[in-house]
Amino acid sequence: MGVISFAEDAASPDLVQRVGHMFSTEGIFSKARNFEFRPQQQQMAMAVAESLAGRKHLIVEAGTGVGKSFAYLVPAILYAKAQQKKAVICTHTINLQEQLVEKDLPVLKKILGVDFSYAMLKGRGNYLCTRRLQKAMQQADALFTSPEIAELKRLYEWSRTTEDGSLSDLEVEPDPRVWEQVCSERGLCTPKKCGHASEFAKNGCTCFFQRARQRILGADVLVLNHTLFFTLLNGVETDPEGGVLFKNDFVIFDEAHTVEQVAARHIGVSVSSGQLRYSLQRLWNPRTEKGLLSVLRKGESVKAVSEVLSQGDAFFAKIEEACEALARAGASEGAGTGAGDSDEASRGGRGDAGRPWKELRIRRPDLVDDNLTLALHRLRDEVAGLIDTTEDKDTGEELMECNRRLTELRLAVQTFLKQEAEEFVYWVERGGRSQRNLSLNAAPVDVADHLRERLFGSGTSVILTSATLAMKSGESTPAPVPAEKGKTPGREPAPRRAAGGPLDYIARRVGGESAVQLQVGSPFDYEKQVRLFVAGKMPDPRDPGYESALIEQIERFVKSTHGKAFVLFTNTRLMQSVAARMEPFFDRLGIECFVQGTGTPRSTLLEKFKDDVDSVLFGTDSFWQGVDVPGEALSNVIITRLPFAVPDHPLIQARLERIEARGGNAFFEFSLPEAVLKFRQGVGRLIRTATDQGIVVVLDNRVLTKRYGQAFLDAIPKCPMEVV
Repeated sequence: MGVISFAEDAASPDLVQRVGHMFSTEGIFSKARNFEFRPQQQQMAMAVAESLAGRKHLIVEAGTGVGKSFAYLVPAILYAKAQQKKAVICTHTINLQEQLVEKDLPVLKKILGVDFSYAMLKGRGNYLCTRRLQKAMQQADALFTSPEIAELKRLYEWSRTTEDGSLSDLEVEPDPRVWEQVCSERGLCTPKKCGHASEFAKNGCTCFFQRARQRILGADVLVLNHTLFFTLLNGVETDPEGGVLFKNDFVIFDEAHTVEQVAARHIGVSVSSGQLRYSLQRLWNPRTEKGLLSVLRKGESVKAVSEVLSQGDAFFAKIEEACEALARAGASEGAGTGAGDSDEASRGGRGDAGRPWKELRIRRPDLVDDNLTLALHRLRDEVAGLIDTTEDKDTGEELMECNRRLTELRLAVQTFLKQEAEEFVYWVERGGRSQRNLSLNAAPVDVADHLRERLFGSGTSVILTSATLAMKSGESTPAPVPAEKGKTPGREPAPRRAAGGPLDYIARRVGGESAVQLQVGSPFDYEKQVRLFVAGKMPDPRDPGYESALIEQIERFVKSTHGKAFVLFTNTRLMQSVAARMEPFFDRLGIECFVQGTGTPRSTLLEKFKDDVDSVLFGTDSFWQGVDVPGEALSNVIITRLPFAVPDHPLIQARLERIEARGGNAFFEFSLPEAVLKFRQGVGRLIRTATDQGIVVVLDNRVLTKRYGQAFLDAIPKCPMEVV
């Protein structure tokens, strides 16, 4: 089939039927050697096609093994080409991005017979701007120390051989101070300055970001991550007409169960002591006596920067002192948030008296006196005067970018101190290796209103999909009838949104109540592939004997599969203690136990676990989701505790309080649904292919003894269960 015929098919009213036929037993995919007809995949693909053709929104849960990436890519490609639209595909993990760009899209380009283009969208800060690099080389002595100059020369040599010009093409990560001075930056790296029509380009030079930008603008399919999507959505670089990120686009979110949490982090403001220091030292670093002002040799301005640096250090020292006082007084009010039945969900926040804090909620304006924003404003005026008098145009533009950042920092500090937005929550966060980098944060308690307007109100299709979005694990909904030879497939009516449906929770959380909802089950036979074991009795976690009982059960089930196990924890300290006590056990069995948080990167831990088939991996939060270990290497998933979140983060505290304030039940409306979804993610690590087999072990008897326990059991696929 040629390009023209498919384009005509996609443009016609029966796109849904065409897509259905492609996924049928007589379609183009049926000619592949490893093709397996999956009615669930066919149904999802047709639902995506129908949503795109009707400019509707869709939330679809597709169980593991459905093949959802092809199910949304095929209709997206055909529709994008026929209607001259841009398909924006967003994923949460790098692994899935790489799968789409390096495997799925190249395969579809060969099979579909459609001449479409695709590209990976990265933030501009990932790309080298060779115009800025050349300027930095000229001013190196004034900008950098000798080790930094050596690093600059390394980047220059790399720039002469790299094809991509992005961070991912560098074997060794560059010095951030040097990279900051040579990467693409808004206002400094523009089509006019660095594009094909610029003097820079005419001289035979190449700007890697502008090259990437041309590919991005011309691509039919763009793949990017959720973080970059919401950064762009919040107005950093785009203001599209008739689209979401670009004019005439539509958006598909894979791994959509993470959309709310990522969106929350990128709506609002955040300013840290490190950001302030970094931005000021770009102008002048008193310790090294390097910076843009060294290029201009302006002594008075140097003094102004040094004064603001001192005032900034004093400001954040006062912030830390005020937070320590609040923590000592127990003033964060983290305890008793109405979380109900869960012991984890009812503990106090990290600001409780006598406990170290990482995030501390601030409930009143003017936490400290503002001695910083006026100083930033005066410095900005000082730098503006330099911009007007400097003869070097490029240096003047660098100073303008510095002033833009100073303005953003000043406004962020003001926003935090004033606390004028009633629907926002404010907190101070401590981070960095030494926990000395303080950040001031403000974010909306609920992102649904923002996304309802900015995302679902954009006038184009928005599709969310994941293997775990629903509160109940549904059997596969009625699938389209496979086509008989020579006929188009039959089709069930479009799915309708029923009140109180299993996808209503996620729809409300992201403002997608207007979306059509669809739940298609997994094609795997869980009743034959999985056996579930639940602990009938376990001590209370506060009981002195709890840890020993936990170890006894873990040993029992690790022996039964001779390793090959994920042991998932909700508490890092407990995990580390259990791991230490079980070392002799693993030594006796000759089994390697990999423990998260012991210095080895997460990706390396996972690769070692896959390579050593009989090993065991102890993991916390990040190993509950987004991890794919097909085959025998993972035959046993042990869940030590139901994954209720401790309400120690200010955003969670505020959400619980809001529910209680309107007379709702915070436990059943928020804590329980979030725990159930994470539980489903954990259980979902086990079966990744049709030939996988294994056991799931739940060492938390609340699934049997608490009234809410059945919600967890209902949320996973039906399989034989044994109480031990």
